[in-house]
Order: sequence, then structure tokens, then C-alpha cells
Amino acid sequence: MTDELDQIFISYKQPDFNAKLTELRLRICEATTFNPRSEEGQKVAEIIEEVWKRGDVAVAEFTEKFDGVKLTPDQFGVSKESLEKAHKQIEPALLESLRQAIENVRKYQTEIFIGNKKHPGIKYTPIKRVGICVPGASAPLPSTVIMTAVPAIVAGVEQIVVVSPPRYKGGIHPVILAICHELKTNKGLGCEEIRVYRIGGVQAVAALADGTKKIPRVDKIVGPGNQWVQTAKRVVFGQVGVDSVAGPSEVLIIANDKANPAWVAADMLSQAEHAPGSAIMFSDSEEFGRKVLGELKIQVKVLERADETTQCLKKYSGIAVFDSIEEAINWANEFAIEHLQIQCGEKSKEIAAKIENAGAIFIGEYSPVAVGDYWAGPSHTLPTGGGARFSSALTSNDFVKSISIIEYDKKKLAESAEDIIRLAEVEGLDAHAKSIEIRLKAEKD
Repeated sequence: MTDELDQIFISYKQPDFNAKLTELRLRICEATTFNPRSEEGQKVAEIIEEVWKRGDVAVAEFTEKFDGVKLTPDQFGVSKESLEKAHKQIEPALLESLRQAIENVRKYQTEIFIGNKKHPGIKYTPIKRVGICVPGASAPLPSTVIMTAVPAIVAGVEQIVVVSPPRYKGGIHPVILAICHELKTNKGLGCEEIRVYRIGGVQAVAALADGTKKIPRVDKIVGPGNQWVQTAKRVVFGQVGVDSVAGPSEVLIIANDKANPAWVAADMLSQAEHAPGSAIMFSDSEEFGRKVLGELKIQVKVLERADETTQCLKKYSGIAVFDSIEEAINWANEFAIEHLQIQCGEKSKEIAAKIENAGAIFIGEYSPVAVGDYWAGPSHTLPTGGGARFSSALTSNDFVKSISIIEYDKKKLAESAEDIIRLAEVEGLDAHAKSIEIRLKAEKD
């Protein structure tokens, strides 16, 4: 009997194998943002324009329309008292886990920070104010606050503005509020100012980019989100900075017959259940690929979101069998996936060294994506939709900007003058050349 998930299995033995892989890659890319010319893309632009024209009034209207919550502009902000109350009510064991996650991220982000590097020709300065988008999923996502805010705090950002849609009883889930309070008061970290607003979606991105009477304008917007949020970030880029297109979750697992098919299937489902989410497995063993497919069929049925996850497996996922691991590696670099897992036994590190395009690499069977999502230290805010070809994971280094420092004395300018003048003249910019010549003339006179 044919199962509906059989369609996601493809093999190099099929004549249209490469075409199917290309089609799958394109579907994943298209799931990250809307085409600007599409109906949705034009709607994003319209919402941004309305917010920029009418400010808080438009934000309130779109919040009621898309989130079903009626708020006045005075109700956008979450009070310090509410943050403190949520923090006091959090379960002690959960608070300790969150604190350790914060410390793990702080330690890693501090170790890789370039802002303290000294060179006479460059100066690093932190971005002053950053906006963080926290998705309004059915479950709270305190990890997103940690993975975006902690790198910013390590870099020296003074003001952090957190936006999240009012999906929990007309507001933001208490655990999100609690972690915001913790980040502000944590003795090992501490942030000068964290503001929280119960708004989300395109209207929140627009408000952060331009500022309203109630919502401060930021210098950079970061954080994951759906197609609407990521498209909005692309539209406002240039007016503000953005991190990357961090859209629906993706995983690609390179596995051979040394891996555990049940574990591989579980790792695939952990991303597909995001709905939308993409889960792909590459292998050089058809027998192993069939085992993973069988496990997917068994495990997906017991998930709470079985129907939604199954649809994601059919639309954005696949099990591909190659004639060699080398070909699997080549295609993995072509996909440039958000999360790349390698479960190939003792060959895992060797294969990892050949990966050039990925948001994050998880090596070995005991390194599931969840370790990176919550605990290891690198941020889980990663480029999606093939963006790993030119973008990187969010780090503390994304929250500083560099300023070039140039200082010549009389002697050094004289030594270089002839060359500078020659280059200016070949470009037809005689005023550039004369700005050098006037100094040389003054010295001779």
C-alpha cells in the first residue's frame, strides 16, 4: 500500500533526480520571503507605508486586524512592574536553566567578539539601539530572546527593544517577560535598558525602522520570523540594518548507515513540526534511506501536530539517496541550509570540513539541533532560504560597526603625494589632486 510520504523519497537512479533536488531547493527558498511583486509582497509594502504615514494609529489597527487584539498606543508597552512580576512567578528550576543558557551564550559570544581588537587603522563602536523580533508562536520562545539579546549586550548595545505579538491572553507570555527582566538584572550580564512591546508582524518591523510616538526607532532589527516579518525586514533594510533572512526552520542531515534511523527521523520531525519547516536527509545508502522513511511514517503519527507536520514533510522536505557521499556534500553546499547535521560515524568531522555553506553545523549523533537552539552558545538565529551562501549566524560581532581611522603626517603625505595625484588625475577628479598639491605648495613656500 502506498503511503503519502513515499513521494518525498528520491534516488540518483531516477532520471529526474537533479531536477527534483533543484525544485525542492527552490521551494525552501521561496518559503522564506515573498516575491516583492506578489500580492503578499505588495501587502507588506502597503502596511509599512501606512505605519510610516500614520504611526501608532496604524500599528493599533493592524494589531487588531492580524492578531485579534484591540490595543491603544498607550497599551503597546509592557511596564517594568509586569516584567518584574513575571520574573517573580517563574518556576525556580526553569529560571536556573535559563540562567545557565544565558551564561553559555555570554561565554561563547564574549570569546568570539572582535570589538576589543586594537589596531590604529580601525575603531569598533557598538550599535546604540537594537530591535529584536520574537515570534508569537503558540508556545513561548524565551530562547529567541536569549539568542538575540545576549550577543547584543556582550557587544555593548545600550538599548534593546523587544517586540512580540499579543498572542497570549492579549499580551506576551510571562516567560518571555521574565527573561527580559532577567537580562536587565543579571549580575553577570545586565543591560542598560530593555523595553518590551506587545506588537508583532510587519507593523512592528515598520515601527522599529521609522519610529513612532510610542515606539523608538532602532538602528538594527534582528530575529527570526515568518515570511511576513522577513519580507518586511528586507523592505526596510537600508533605513535600518538587519541581520539576515531568518525565516522558517530548516535542517539537512547527511547520514550514512552508521547512523540511527530513528534518531535521524526524530531530528527531521523536530524542524518539520514548526509548520512551515523543512527537513531533508541525504545519504549514500538506499537501505538506510528507506529505514528513515519508515521511521518518519511511524513517528509523525503520534505528534500533536501530525497533520501540519505531514504537510510540511510533503511540501518542504525530502530523503535523497546519492551515489556517493561526495555528491551529497556538493548538494548540501548548494542548499546552504540553516541547520546542517552530520551523522556519519567516524567520518563526520571529515565531512564537516568540506561544508562551505551552512548556518550552523552539528557534528555527530549526539549533537541534535535542540542543543544549538537552547544551550551550546552560538545563536540559533541563522540565515535560511539559501542565505548561508553569503550570511552568517547572528553573533556579538553583528552589533558593532567599524570606523576606519586614517592619520598622515607631513612627511608621510609628501612621500605618497605623487601617487595619489596620479590616481586622482586618471579619474578626472582634479579637485582631489589639488587638495594634495595645495599642501605640497604650502610646504615649499
